[in-house]
Amino acid sequence: QVQLIESGGGLVQPGESLRLSCAASGLTFSRYFMSWHRQAPGKERELVADIGRLEGRITYADSVKGRFAISRDNAKATVYLQMTNLTLEDTAVYFCKAAYAGIIYWGRGTPVTVSS
Repeated sequence: QVQLIESGGGLVQPGESLRLSCAASGLTFSRYFMSWHRQAPGKERELVADIGRLEGRITYADSVKGRFAISRDNAKATVYLQMTNLTLEDTAVYFCKAAYAGIIYWGRGTPVTVSS
């Protein structure tokens, strides 16, 4: 059974940082293209960042460039999202996604709330 389990979310103030983790099991992690997405209240889910099977290919949404960093550890079957200088607009539930050869898996998400 494939599982993607996100962790690391929480309540922070503007300007603070969080590191999200997504631990995968039940799949050959190194084959999968991994990404982080988020969904704010009343909005559609949007791509935040993605990373190829090796760390060479990485893309970011314009709204997070220079503040967020995605990385992966294939040995630990985990993908990370380091978030810095958080703003109110970063408040959302953050999901990780694994994709390979038309197969897609989603985690259940971890909430991030940025509030003063």
